[in-house]
Order: sequence, then C-alpha cells, then structure tokens
Amino acid sequence: MPSMRVIEKIVSGGQTGADRGALHFAIDHGIAHGGWCPKGRKAEDGAIDAGYQLKETPSGGYIQRTEWNVRDSDGTVVFSIGRVLTGGSKRTADLARKHGKPCLHLSLQSAGHEAPELLREFIERHGIQVLNVAGPRASKEPSVATFVIETLKKAILPDEEP
Repeated sequence: MPSMRVIEKIVSGGQTGADRGALHFAIDHGIAHGGWCPKGRKAEDGAIDAGYQLKETPSGGYIQRTEWNVRDSDGTVVFSIGRVLTGGSKRTADLARKHGKPCLHLSLQSAGHEAPELLREFIERHGIQVLNVAGPRASKEPSVATFVIETLKKAILPDEEP
C-alpha cells in the first residue's frame, strides 16, 4: 500500500543548521514551506535569503520567531546531534509545552536509525499537517542539517528511492 503524505507544510525559523535543512527538504520535494523569522531576516550567516517563504516578526530577536512557529504549527520536532537540548532548542521545547503543542526531540546519539520511524509515529499520532522543525544552528552542530534532511525523507517520503 503506498504511503500517504500527511504533512502539508514544513515551517522553521530560517536559521542555519536544522532550520535550513528542513526548508531545503521541503523545497526539494515540493512540500509547502514557511514560518516566521526575525525582523530583518536575521540569521547567524547574515540576512536569510528571500527565496525562503518566511514572514518577519515585529521583533529582531529569536524568541518571538520561535514562539510564533510553535504556536502556528500542529506540532514541533526538535533535532539535535547531542542527547541534551540547550539554548534556543531547549527554549523551543519549553514553548511547545507552554502552548500545549506536541513536541518530539530527536537526537542522533539517542534515536539514531530509529529517528524516521519515531517521527512518522509522532506525525500520525498527533495528526500533524503543519510541522515545525527546529534545532541547533550550524555553528553549534555542523552535521544537524544532514540529520534533518535524511530523517524527514525517510519519515515523510518512505516510498521514494534513496
């Protein structure tokens, strides 16, 4: 039986690392994308490219962007390489709890090859159509974007060729 894609849209804040990995995945596979980014399209590598369909928050800070992406999605997955969330990634999970939104943390060190199945179960259990993807920036965990892309592909498009 062919798999049915339940994800209609992937949102993120546009930061380097996990956020951009998610946006690249969505664009490359014809999935709608969007989300909120800080005023001025601020990211650690400068202004976020206008090709990403992100809306600017009134604030130039990262917290408002993070909270609005959590608030406006059906659920959030926070990716990391390490087992423990820190900084903005930890704040994302805290905001999901504050807003009563489902949140899943997928660590490469903890979940490894089980990450796609865990994500697929999370999406199905919570009926997620708009998925917020968050996690560390590239300067903190350089390989996180690859982990995001590989996991999303296996979870959301399992019938596609590798």
